[in-house]
Amino acid sequence: MRPLQEPIGLDVARTGRALSRAFDDALAAAGGSLPTWLVMTALKGGDHTMQRDVAAAVGIEGATLTHHLNRMERDGLVERHRDATNRRNQIVALTPAGDAMFGDLLATVTAFDRRLRHGLSADELDTLRDLLGRLNANIHDPAEGTGAQPGRPRNS
Repeated sequence: MRPLQEPIGLDVARTGRALSRAFDDALAAAGGSLPTWLVMTALKGGDHTMQRDVAAAVGIEGATLTHHLNRMERDGLVERHRDATNRRNQIVALTPAGDAMFGDLLATVTAFDRRLRHGLSADELDTLRDLLGRLNANIHDPAEGTGAQPGRPRNS
């Protein structure tokens, strides 16, 4: 028997995949990728220059970041050198070419965001953020959405 309505999680997952593909395509058309954008954003923030800090800011493992940085370094977008005070630390910085690429990708990201916001009011965007945050919280709190409250049985 089919449910009367599709589960909200399925709708959100489909939309998320479509958004992710469209964003990846927009970045690729500008010569970038999501990992490149995330690394550049972390570096431009200025707080994350050590390789391990960039990995934490981007939310990936160090080995995965190393793979991305190797490609970005080969493409002339970043440079790495050892920290003079602690040789175990690698300092990562954008090159002038990386800085220029960041500008191109920023324009792409801004245009993509503008496209997504089209026809949505500021209040609707605030509501969307609130609803997405609540959905995310419900993922992590299995009692959410069941009607159950801590210490109280669920009403049937």
